[in-house]
Amino acid sequence: MMVGREKERDMLERALRSENSEFVAVYGRRRIGKTYLIRETFHSRFTFQHSGIANANTQIQQERFRQSLIEAGHVKCPVLRTWFQAFDELKELLKASPANKKILFIDEMPWMDKPNANFLPALENFWNAWASDRKDVLLIICGSATSWMLKNMIHARGGLHNRVTMRIHLNPFTLAECEKMAVNLGLEVSRYQLLQYYMALGGVPFYWTFLQRGLSVAQNMDALFFLSNANLEGEFQDLYSSLFSKEAPYIQIVSALGKKRMGMNREEIAAETGIATSGTLTKYLEELQQCGFLRKYHLPGKNIRDAIYQLIDNYTLFYFRFIRDNTAQDPHFWTSSVDTSRFRTWQGLAFELVCLQHVDNIRNALQISGMQSAVYAWQASATSKTGGAQIDLVIDRKDGVINLCEMKYAADKYAITAKDNTALMQKKEAFLQQMPRRKACHITMVTTFGLVHNAYWNNVQSEITLNDLFKELR
Repeated sequence: MMVGREKERDMLERALRSENSEFVAVYGRRRIGKTYLIRETFHSRFTFQHSGIANANTQIQQERFRQSLIEAGHVKCPVLRTWFQAFDELKELLKASPANKKILFIDEMPWMDKPNANFLPALENFWNAWASDRKDVLLIICGSATSWMLKNMIHARGGLHNRVTMRIHLNPFTLAECEKMAVNLGLEVSRYQLLQYYMALGGVPFYWTFLQRGLSVAQNMDALFFLSNANLEGEFQDLYSSLFSKEAPYIQIVSALGKKRMGMNREEIAAETGIATSGTLTKYLEELQQCGFLRKYHLPGKNIRDAIYQLIDNYTLFYFRFIRDNTAQDPHFWTSSVDTSRFRTWQGLAFELVCLQHVDNIRNALQISGMQSAVYAWQASATSKTGGAQIDLVIDRKDGVINLCEMKYAADKYAITAKDNTALMQKKEAFLQQMPRRKACHITMVTTFGLVHNAYWNNVQSEITLNDLFKELR
């Protein structure tokens, strides 16, 4: 049973009902469910379907394409010598098909485009000179190599420029969607436990399919990452190499950003990685954004060129903290780590990240979902009047209010201590010192189970809880 993806399924079904031929590009990171979405939406009723072969040369790619044509009904398909011939034979198959709408699904298309093979010119000729003039072709292409999809399809130049009629960027699941998936998997887990999974796995559906019924969160985490032949052993390298043809600079960038909680600007990234602040760096950053690894935000009062890039991929951050430099060889590493200070520090940071990923839920809980607002992080160096301050989530609203959001992870209701209260007031004062006083500043606490209503609770204007983050938004 498919979970979520209602918007994306509706888009695909709309393309199917279209009175014109449609060229649909579906892209997104590895393991996000692109192929599953397409096959489930159309119940695998394709006039033609094919998948590119990883690490195969052009001859093998064309041999497999021919086999797909034969399996689709073109039993007399000759041996293919060029991609132009391959698409000509695909035309013959489609001409003979009685289907009112001929659905073509080509998965992992980036793997088919080899140097000097003329794959893209042949595809361009197929679409521009034949399929686009018809009314009955629905071409769906898919690929995990996001850099290839963006360069050659979404932002294509030349003959395929603006030829994609519908683009679907598949994003990770939200907490609400992961909760539905857990039900489908038969997992008996609380929302607090789902949050613990999400802090490490994010909303990548494939990762969640490995969770085993009857195991605790710690046991499942050991099975995923730390046991011998763990299910996600080697996933980091596979993830980045599948997305980017030359993954090294992308890994350099995320490695640098993994050291800075609030992110870096372009100059800082260049200095840390050695990558020049050129168009190439822009390309890397844009593609990492498109894949959902980074978020970009602007600080108030700063030049738009001084944008901050922040690493927000749950799995990547988890990998950097617990896997990359782990030499313990302990198959029960996670089970033995749950009460350590390192683990608790990670929980706090990971919860802040989940809150950033669900900022629309926070706005909804504040009843400002339809209001224009800027979202950013903020920090200030120590001055003679105030100490240094950092606020990970600021929601700057058009109605004259700024929410200064403080995120606190706890296993129960959170009690604001005298020390917490002093820190909150200092942050607010530091913020007001730098920002115009035209707006009211509200302290908003985002916690797992809410706040203890003690002596300091009245300094908080609004509370957001884990249940708010799990709400399904329409």
